[in-house]
Amino acid sequence: MNSNIIAIPARRSHSSHAEVTRIIGIDIIAGRYAVGAKLPGDAGLILIFGVSRPVLRESVKTLVAKGLLTTKARVGTVVRERAHWNMFDPDVLAWHLDAGIDKLFLRDLAEIRLAVEPRTAALAAARRTDADLDAMRAAIARMKSEPHGGTADFAEADLQLHIAVANASNNPFMRSIGAVVEAALRASFKLSAPASKREYDIVVDAHERIVDAIAEQDGEAAAAAMTNVIFNGLRRHGAAGGMNGSL
Repeated sequence: MNSNIIAIPARRSHSSHAEVTRIIGIDIIAGRYAVGAKLPGDAGLILIFGVSRPVLRESVKTLVAKGLLTTKARVGTVVRERAHWNMFDPDVLAWHLDAGIDKLFLRDLAEIRLAVEPRTAALAAARRTDADLDAMRAAIARMKSEPHGGTADFAEADLQLHIAVANASNNPFMRSIGAVVEAALRASFKLSAPASKREYDIVVDAHERIVDAIAEQDGEAAAAAMTNVIFNGLRRHGAAGGMNGSL
């Protein structure tokens, strides 16, 4: 990971298997186990985590399935290169937030969002139903009900709006990218929620323009409004520099 990492408090898992998987996953992402490094053997990990061999083996299988580890005969369990990690996996994204994030990670998230979300908004403009618009307007109303943008409820309302737009696109692949959007929004909220009344108004107005364009079935305007929202988020925490086509 690069310097200037912002740590985000870890979330607890609900089972021994999930917790062991999460801890090893975070250690890999944070670089405590480097690419190509071999994990301790079963006996060592059992001693570290205080779990049974079946629980440990299940955790390793999960991490192999997510692309973080590989098991080799007569070699052991080895950390794979980052290119093999399933970055669309909700757990892998969450572990990045737990390990600590930097501007490069935020930029990478923004780039995949820019590749998908504007088109998602354009499709939503063409395909939205009245129920979709109701869900979007409810999210905007929830954002407006918060006195400022620094609350968990505000962040949740922001996320619900983006999910409503994805649902309105009527494309299951675009809805499946929701984990990436959620990770980006939660990271942005942790780093730089709207700090002033002016910033709060800008954020709400920018999101409302997305809904207005979708309601008017103006796909071009909806895509432009979504692009603007993504770049505004990057600007607030200084990660927009170096991105081609920045506004």
